[in-house]
Order: sequence, then C-alpha cells, then structure tokens
Amino acid sequence: MNAAPRIGLISALAQSPGPAMAAMGEIWPEAWAHNLLDDSLAADYATLGEITPAIIDRFLALGRYAASVSDGTRKPVGILFTCSAFRPAIDRVKADLTIPVVSPNEGAFDEALDICAGVDGGGRIAVLLTFAGSLAPLTGEIEMIARARGQTLPEVVGIVADGALPALQAGDEAGHDRLAAQAAATIGKVDVTVIGQFSMARALPLVTPLRPEPVLTTPQAAVRKLRRLVEAGGGIGGVHAQ
Repeated sequence: MNAAPRIGLISALAQSPGPAMAAMGEIWPEAWAHNLLDDSLAADYATLGEITPAIIDRFLALGRYAASVSDGTRKPVGILFTCSAFRPAIDRVKADLTIPVVSPNEGAFDEALDICAGVDGGGRIAVLLTFAGSLAPLTGEIEMIARARGQTLPEVVGIVADGALPALQAGDEAGHDRLAAQAAATIGKVDVTVIGQFSMARALPLVTPLRPEPVLTTPQAAVRKLRRLVEAGGGIGGVHAQ
C-alpha cells in the first residue's frame, strides 16, 4: 500500500462515497482512496439557498484537512470532491491547495463538450439530476468551461428525476434507479447525456439502453481527469485542475 498514490475523496451526501470508490477501483485501482464526509452540507445548502461564506469556510477546512493527513511517509497527491452543487466553494479549495483538486463534474463536462465540438449551434447536453438545486450551478459550469475553451455554448437540457433522491436516502436503491430511468426516457434529442450526480451513477445500466447518444457518469470521468493531472505532475494552486 505504501507505494500507492494516496487520494482524498470529499463528499456532502452519504450516498456519494460508494460510487466514488467504485470509480476509483475501476479507473485507478493502483491508488489508495479514502473518504471524508460531511452529509450536513447538502441539507444546509438546501436550507440556505446559496453558497454562503460560511459554506466556503467549511469547504476550505475540509480541503486543508484532507490534504494534511499522512501515515508518516506520504500525504494525498490529489483530492476529488463528489458534491455537484458546490463548484464555487471547490474553486476556492483549488486556489488554496498545491495538489490537484477536481470538482465532481468537470471531467464529464470536458468529455461532453468534446462530443459537442463542431456540432452546429454548439450541440445539446442533457444533465440528469435528482437534486434540483444542482441544475443552475451545473449549467453555469458547463457554460464557463465552454467559454474557457473558446467553444460555442451548448444548449443544456436539465432533467430532474423527482422522488429519486428521497428514495435512495430511504434505502430504496431500485426505486431510485427506476425513477432515474423514467426521467431519462423523457429526454428529447441531445448529443450527449451526463448523469450529473455521483449518487446517480448506479442507475447507468437502466439509463443507457434508453438513450441513443453517449451517456457519461461523473465519477468515472472525474477519476479519469484526476489521474491525468496527478500523473502529469499536477500544478500549483488553482491552475492545476482547470
């Protein structure tokens, strides 16, 4: 284990570490991933309705803690956040740390924009969610990444699987997956679909047969991006994970 790169995973939903660990095992089995969870963050954000300075301070504290842990021989070489609604707070962590930090969706959005590159009108990206509060920040994130790439802004089609998240939180995993698939079936013609939350990745086997376009999950794409950054040597501050 001592030779394995150490990766910190930070989550705001109790249902997110499982998909994150599964993606690490699939995409980067050589790494040693471990979890830091504050499942009050999602509930507090839903109550507050915005990412407040106090929320940002909590993210900074989590990021600094995750980056500091050590077995006496090594510290984490990268951090992956799994909480999709908190990009502004995660960006502050990126700027605060000197190891690669990846937000949950940027890898999938990079890949989705690659698919849409060259499509007349910028293409159409469907984002499938169970938490409605994530839609506005994720749409803004796609547009921000597209602008940074000099790419025509795609049309973002947001689909919320009503009732799926409460079902998952109540332990009804099959019900969650069924509701996610039902929502996916209502999506019109798009160029790519992104399953936009780590906790939803488990529904991929039911969603994929319903969609003719490529379907991306955020955990796998995020791990692919973090691995590339770490193996390339990372960078400094907020530059390394852009």
